[in-house]
Amino acid sequence: MDSLLQHASCVTLSPPSVETADLRISGGVIVERSAHIVPRRNETVFDLTGRIVMPGLVCAHTHLYSSLSRGMPRPKKAPANFLEVLQKIWWKLDRALDEEAIYYSALAGAIDAVRSGTTIIIDHHASPTVINGSLDIIKEALESIGVRGALCYEVTDRGGKKKRDRGLDENERFIRSTAENTLYKGLVGAHASFTLSDESLALCGDLASRLHTGVHIHAAEDAYDVSHAQNTHGCGIIERFARANILTKASILAHGVHLSETDITAVRAAGCRLVHNPRSNMNNRVGYAPVHFFKEQGALGTDGFPADMFEEAKFAFYQRCDSRMGQPVDFMTLLNGGQRMASDIFGGRFGALATGSAADLVVLNYQAPTPMTKNTCGGHFLFGMQSSAVESVMTAGTWIMKDRTVTGIDADAVMEKARKAAKKLWNRMEKL
Repeated sequence: MDSLLQHASCVTLSPPSVETADLRISGGVIVERSAHIVPRRNETVFDLTGRIVMPGLVCAHTHLYSSLSRGMPRPKKAPANFLEVLQKIWWKLDRALDEEAIYYSALAGAIDAVRSGTTIIIDHHASPTVINGSLDIIKEALESIGVRGALCYEVTDRGGKKKRDRGLDENERFIRSTAENTLYKGLVGAHASFTLSDESLALCGDLASRLHTGVHIHAAEDAYDVSHAQNTHGCGIIERFARANILTKASILAHGVHLSETDITAVRAAGCRLVHNPRSNMNNRVGYAPVHFFKEQGALGTDGFPADMFEEAKFAFYQRCDSRMGQPVDFMTLLNGGQRMASDIFGGRFGALATGSAADLVVLNYQAPTPMTKNTCGGHFLFGMQSSAVESVMTAGTWIMKDRTVTGIDADAVMEKARKAAKKLWNRMEKL
């Protein structure tokens, strides 16, 4: 459907810009932008006077299966360190996932994302009991909402070589099946270097190289990852990645909390993306990432928290005093980094409201109490705007939420089914 958005206050954060304009949308892209556009017979006109239009937000790293973890029972004995957090909580959760839990966690997570103005989710999935076809289940859930997704399956040695190979096969199958898809793409997923042998890392790198995509992998989230690489392999994490052909422009390294400046320099030289996940880092108490070194290759993710990038950006900013440098986090560059990442993965142009840009848009009902200009829009985003101001959301030229109602799905019924699936998931976890 062709659309004309009139009288919108068009706002971008990087570079910062505020301008009232009309936007003509056709074929999933913005085909015209001007101060005044005359409507055509075949297009639907939306008067957005008093509304802000921004490019859709991107969650650059998350785990949708965590959607059903909220409020779940804690381990009988509290984890003593990060490795025990994985062993006693998250590795139990992913082993307990069945097809129903995968579907409703993705569906609930996608609804949360849309309500927060997030139009693209870059997900990192694991379900050792259901590997084959698991990415299709997530894709089906995202399709029913209309959110774009870049999906991968987490390859690991934790379940042995047979499950490792099934993970590799699932990545390859999905990457090939979505090669011509403009809304869904595949990457090669990998857990973290301390759960992967040199052989397994190389298999991930080789697969990504053959399929002309990148590896989405955790990197130095906790200090254990760094010490394990040194003690077991006699080198650093980034050197292991380089040997395995993982350091490429298409690869995504999540966290980077304990990477050194030298490590990050090598990552940036290779062109990899580095994704900061402040809420998760705080929750797991793994430390503060040296985000000031990420620069234009940094992006922002939630690592399993709801894909609310308004909230995540605030946490990134409030953690602004790095213990080593004391420099502020440029949250606008991080947000735009996710949009640039989306441009690389999906093709086209994301993060802009210019002619030729993807029509992934967010409409906000935000009444600014002070002037909004290119010099102040960042302050409004940080200290005034929030996800509750998101009124409507468009992906590829189609409204997927209108007037706070997610279109094409009964969100209340979905959440009721998700609650039932969560109870069964928690019961299975108790037995592991």
